[in-house]
Amino acid sequence: MNWKKGSIEINIPSQQQETKNKSCKPSFSCKEWILSVWKFAKQDVNRVLFSLKMGFAVLVVSLLILCQAPYQVFGINIVWAILTVAIMFEYTVGATFSRGFNRAFGTIVAGILAIGIAQLALKTGRIVEPIVIGLSIFTVGAVTSFMKLLPSFVPYETGFRVILFTYCLIIVSGYRMGNPIRTAMDRLYSIAIGGIIAVAVNVFIFPIWAGEQLHKELVDNFNAVADALQECVKKYLEDDGSDLSEFSKTVIDEFPDEPAYRKCRSTLNSSAKLEFLGNSAKWEPPHGRFQHFFYPWLEYVKVGAVLRYCAYEVMALHGILHSEIQAPYNLRITFQEEIQEATSDATELIRYLGKDICNMRRSLKTSQLKRVHSSIERLQRAIIIHSYLLTSANEPLDNSSKPSHAISSTFPDLSIQLVGPDNKCIEQNYNLPSQPNYATAELQRGSYHEMVKKQSRSRLYSWPSREVDVIENEGGFSSDFIPRMQALQSTATLSLATFTSLLVEFVARLDHLVEAVENLSKMAKFKQEAL
Repeated sequence: MNWKKGSIEINIPSQQQETKNKSCKPSFSCKEWILSVWKFAKQDVNRVLFSLKMGFAVLVVSLLILCQAPYQVFGINIVWAILTVAIMFEYTVGATFSRGFNRAFGTIVAGILAIGIAQLALKTGRIVEPIVIGLSIFTVGAVTSFMKLLPSFVPYETGFRVILFTYCLIIVSGYRMGNPIRTAMDRLYSIAIGGIIAVAVNVFIFPIWAGEQLHKELVDNFNAVADALQECVKKYLEDDGSDLSEFSKTVIDEFPDEPAYRKCRSTLNSSAKLEFLGNSAKWEPPHGRFQHFFYPWLEYVKVGAVLRYCAYEVMALHGILHSEIQAPYNLRITFQEEIQEATSDATELIRYLGKDICNMRRSLKTSQLKRVHSSIERLQRAIIIHSYLLTSANEPLDNSSKPSHAISSTFPDLSIQLVGPDNKCIEQNYNLPSQPNYATAELQRGSYHEMVKKQSRSRLYSWPSREVDVIENEGGFSSDFIPRMQALQSTATLSLATFTSLLVEFVARLDHLVEAVENLSKMAKFKQEAL
């Protein structure tokens, strides 16, 4: 409904609408929760295996307490074995070994400190002894808490925690029981039993290797980046802007029609995961396809870092795809062949690199890289040859310019098909400014308005943002608004240049990616492919 200028429309929701909105609030559904848990477990069967193995390990160590014979041997200190299993048992074998090392190191250091301080406190007498023990607890707590914050000691944070609570428990219980050495030895035996059970269950019963997880994760990231690049370029070239949804709504829905983009976004967030898997894999013995010691797991992390830099360019391309200012569709298809060729060669090279890592194969990539460089050079030559299409042919307007000459040809000799009010196709040919036959100002404004509606979803042409329809209802396009439209028209053409330059930068980063994969294949001793 059209209101007069300056009027304000106030919508007051009725009581029925408020009741309906309240009823639309999401409620907890047990069935949906069960389905989500089932879907989560189905995505990775190892999650279920890990849970079952954890339960089995705790059951085995608990039998040492539940059964009378082992309980008489170990006594109540066997409870420490249960705590050790709960602390050490991790998702992968490498993480379990790493956590076990921290547990053993912390226990030994805490035991030595506790025995030494206890013997020193006994020689000071019964009055000074609790003071010495209290000061030692304060000192150990402060030092271990500070040390675990240092960047170089972050991987051993668990060890410092173990030192703190093991020392406190041994020194305090030894003070009350009167024999700290016996207390420390009993608990050391219990911790050793728990650690052996945790490692045995995790290694010999359906082991989950961190190295294999890292290998698979990196290969998936290669495929995700290739798919996202191909999907983004395809939508950019095939989309004429007529059926694009609102950007804010698309962002909230997380781009439901772009599954490859979501996978690529997860690749950008995989830095911590790859680093954790790489550090865990260092603790694993040779297994599966990784049969030699000192396997270069950290090289996988470096390759993943280089791949993320390539993924940043894909995200930038995706931002241009959904930007508010878009290049005209017929200008985009002018370079369609060159862009598609460069994209196809680049994605083929990325998939080839991922396949080499997956098969642990070392092959020459010179021909694929040369093909990518040749296709991107053809794209650059096409941009240089047709650079006049990316610049405005108009001179800046002065105050004496007539409105009829305000919107002239931005793209010389470039035919643009527009949709008129009666849904019929109107072909408007923008000629060079030197030609005398210009369309009337009203037709140009109307054509530009229709082009805006078709291509850019009622795009916003002022700041703060105001829709074209609103400007038209307030009195049409004024003479001072036309230069802004002309500037925006030039900016729209430059978005295509930005898109192609990002594609060129993506190909440039592929050189570093090929180099990183080559270093990995050498250090990991991949099998050389026969020529």
